[in-house]
Amino acid sequence: MQDFREKSFWLSTASYEPSPPLAGDLSVDVAVVGGGFTGLSTALHLREAEALDVAVLEADAVGSGASGRNGGFAMTLFGLTLTVTRWRFGPDRAREAQRYMERAVDYVGELVARHGIDCDYELPGFLRAATSPAYEKRIRREIDLARSLGLEGIEWLPPEKLAERVRSPLYRGAWWEPRCALVNPAKLAWGLRRAAAAKGARFFERTPVTAVERVPGGVRLATPGGTVRAKKVVLAANAWSHLLAPLRRKQVPAFTHVVLTEPISPERRAAIGWRGREGIEDARDLVHYYRLTRDDRLLMGGGDVTVSYGEDMDRDLSPPTFAALERHVAEVFPALAGIRFTHRWGGPVSVPVDMAPAMGFAGDERILYALGCVGHGVSLTQLNGRVLADLALGRKTGLTDVFFVNRKTLPWPPEPLRLALSRAILGFMHAEDAWCDRRG
Repeated sequence: MQDFREKSFWLSTASYEPSPPLAGDLSVDVAVVGGGFTGLSTALHLREAEALDVAVLEADAVGSGASGRNGGFAMTLFGLTLTVTRWRFGPDRAREAQRYMERAVDYVGELVARHGIDCDYELPGFLRAATSPAYEKRIRREIDLARSLGLEGIEWLPPEKLAERVRSPLYRGAWWEPRCALVNPAKLAWGLRRAAAAKGARFFERTPVTAVERVPGGVRLATPGGTVRAKKVVLAANAWSHLLAPLRRKQVPAFTHVVLTEPISPERRAAIGWRGREGIEDARDLVHYYRLTRDDRLLMGGGDVTVSYGEDMDRDLSPPTFAALERHVAEVFPALAGIRFTHRWGGPVSVPVDMAPAMGFAGDERILYALGCVGHGVSLTQLNGRVLADLALGRKTGLTDVFFVNRKTLPWPPEPLRLALSRAILGFMHAEDAWCDRRG
């Protein structure tokens, strides 16, 4: 097994020692499958609410999945875009989704402060930059839609105002939203793990769950080192959810990729500006996202994604995508042409057919789940964990009434139709991006 520290830059930035794997049989009130953000938040909120026996089972090391490999954006984007959310669910639910995500972004800051988590947290805001006339039109439509829904805190920055923040020859203006935090996601995951363990949650790492079986009075989980009997189980595997029978067809993994530069010199930083250190995306379907790390490295991710067949989860590395991302850095910021890249990595995001999150009960109230972050889970998962804890405890709250709890999800077809549909969707996104790029 690859050392988890090699799976991303973030996972190498702090010391972490995984807990021992499960050895023998165990009986608990709640078992959480997955030691990423969703599982960590769920375990923490369960232990804060009641003195339950909670065990977290993680196949590798806590935070080594998508939670420790993403760009570190805690942002308000739900699903693909606000327009797609309105088309799929209607205007009222699009408004509800945005407000849920706004609350989720704020909640990340609350958790970091409440538990004293050292994760390089900053709140610099978010820019969605228009890089062609077609993307400018798309972004302006999104802003008009947000305003029509009564949403506030989002505005259009014309080119001259955008240049005061960050300078690129590609930029024609941008969506500006102050509610976006940046974190070191691995440090955030490990901080949440320490907080949950301090409250009494137990952790078993390098403990993959190989079977999930409903039994009288609860659920039985099989692992290589023993079995777990639990009254309730939370399946928090997200992009790995298709490997668990109760969630087999609710989502598929799509692999996104990241490159990271050496620290940018003060001279190059001066040419770019970017004193506010905002998180930035463009408006493509296959979006580019980029930010600065604490030591002023440029992280560039996104572009193309990779899909896999069946249970294959070995698609983290894509040399052609890495090369395209490195070229794109110089296109966006010519001052960075020739800069050295020190890290390249990838990881899967969880994608339902309609590209929107879902959570709730899987069949009956013994098994709960959350999935479908579509790459925007840093903030979403923290609030989802609170919702899952409420659901597991049988509590009815304003959060448990959110529309994507127990929503009907569209199933992915079985293989090989799943791969064909994945490639068809990806092909459409490539074609639309090519058209919009050429419109520049």
